Amino acid sequence: MGIVKVRKNYHQARWDEPMIMEMSTPGVRGIIPPEPEAEIVDAVGDVAGALPEGTRRKSPPALPEVDQKRVLSHFLHLSQETLGSNLCADLSQGTCTMKYNPRINEDLANDPHFAYMHPWQDDETMQGILHMYWTFEQILKEVSGMDRFTLQPGGGAHAVFTAASIIRAYHRDRGELEQRDEVVTTMFSHPCDAASPHTAGFKIVTLMPKEDGYPDLDALKAVVGPHTAAVHITNPEDTGIYNPIIDQFVEVVHDAGGVCYNDQANGNVLLGIARTRDAGFDLCHFNVHKTFGTPHGGSGPGTGAMGCRDEFAKYLPYPTVEKDEKTGKYYLDYDRPESIGKIKGFLGSAGVVLRAYAWAVMMGPDGLRETAEMSALNNNYFLKMLEKVPDVYYPYAEGHRRLEEARCSWIKLTEKTGVGTDDILRRVGDFGLQHYWSSHHPWVVPEPMTLEPCETFSIEDLEEYAQVLEIIAKEAYDDPEMVKNAPHKCAVHKRAAEEELDDPDKWATTWKAYQRKHGKK
Repeated sequence: MGIVKVRKNYHQARWDEPMIMEMSTPGVRGIIPPEPEAEIVDAVGDVAGALPEGTRRKSPPALPEVDQKRVLSHFLHLSQETLGSNLCADLSQGTCTMKYNPRINEDLANDPHFAYMHPWQDDETMQGILHMYWTFEQILKEVSGMDRFTLQPGGGAHAVFTAASIIRAYHRDRGELEQRDEVVTTMFSHPCDAASPHTAGFKIVTLMPKEDGYPDLDALKAVVGPHTAAVHITNPEDTGIYNPIIDQFVEVVHDAGGVCYNDQANGNVLLGIARTRDAGFDLCHFNVHKTFGTPHGGSGPGTGAMGCRDEFAKYLPYPTVEKDEKTGKYYLDYDRPESIGKIKGFLGSAGVVLRAYAWAVMMGPDGLRETAEMSALNNNYFLKMLEKVPDVYYPYAEGHRRLEEARCSWIKLTEKTGVGTDDILRRVGDFGLQHYWSSHHPWVVPEPMTLEPCETFSIEDLEEYAQVLEIIAKEAYDDPEMVKNAPHKCAVHKRAAEEELDDPDKWATTWKAYQRKHGKK
């Protein structure tokens, strides 16, 4: 490794900040809006009185009473207690591609001409955004080979659910829905490939990997049949291993009358190199934060762009964005009688779609392919450096390269020192680094670590992260309790009782719920 400055003296701000509701002082105001002018009152009338009785509040909302300066300092303090892709080399949440998001795209999304558009405007007055939606769909069609896309889903799991709903409608129309009630997936596919179809009403059959880590074709042949509705599969899987015979998996499912869905949420390493249609798939989706450079959203404002072949397009959520070839105008098509209906309000997360569109246009065809090449190069360079870190173990696919990520194991270090991957996760934060990712449960790979150094990280970023892992591995031998009790320099401490995370009686997801837990109204 080269000489890279590791932040050994890093220390994050720790304000021990109370909740904003706990800072409230009765009577304090941050702003006092002026009373409406008499002319406005006369023109508008009694607005509150016009509301139905059941919609009126019995009492004013219990908002915190805090002055402007305290509000400002409160949220600035919170901002100093976080880490992210714009603050450090977070090296990605493996499987999630936490890449850098260009700042110019944030300016585009905040432009008043776009941001203040009302989703109920007439189509004639929103030609710009409809043009953007339509054009981005053409880009997605080109990189995937699919015939149509919907940009309504709010994220990857939502896109998978949308696909499962379309697959239900497809089998229903063929008179086979009651018979075809099983969806096949693999252990190392994204967990939503099991959860979302199950939510849509399907039974789930999960294939375990072979000893080499690849999904087992013979096992697939053994479980598919007249009950198979579809296969939902990720490739590369969450181990970073690419299945080179994926087309044979598709063929087996098609021969049994099933539908093939490719969870290509993390298509970052395949852009311009491999298209899901060319492997025979019927439907797929991209997570635009993973593949097209938008903010992650954290289960909030995201987009799972879901595409399909023509024979499934009639089921897509309405409205679709269409172009009138005679006039060149764009319009929203609600007249889709076989559609599964709306799956998200209005057009979905329009600001996220704009960011993804801007990123794709900025990159161009050559840039998209270079994204894939650099992602694979960064990943394999990083893995080469990790060979110098004691006790890092890579199960499966010996002699084969991983693509955009890799799932390794600290089990050897754990057996020797008692330090596990969760301890290392917390200790990484003491060096000002983040998004160390272990894996989804259950841990098929023991004491896992799954990192993804995508194309936006520099050699210096990769070397810094590798050196930090090397330092922590040495600390595990010299002072294991120090690592186990990490973090020491972060805003938050180690949770005292991890098991309470699984106890609903301990949860309080809102302020009112918190008050109820403490016997308050």
